[in-house]
Amino acid sequence: GENKKQLFIPTGFAHGFVVLSDYAIFSYKVDNIYAPDFDAGVIWNDKDLDIEWKAKESDIFVSDKDQQLPLFSDITSPFKFLL
Repeated sequence: GENKKQLFIPTGFAHGFVVLSDYAIFSYKVDNIYAPDFDAGVIWNDKDLDIEWKAKESDIFVSDKDQQLPLFSDITSPFKFLL
């Protein structure tokens, strides 16, 4: 909020965040209405992605919906060739 910085994430790219402070406000700006039929994702703790979240797993809150997401190796995406 103080630095007014934004992060652009292109349509179709996975993204996630972790809040390390006691308080945060996170807002999305989107280019279209929510389309649940096209909602997708990757499980946050996929060992193949090896993301260092800088938080203990026991302290991380993940929604019920996001806990059901597949491993990266199990998704079909036109962007996977970039890795």
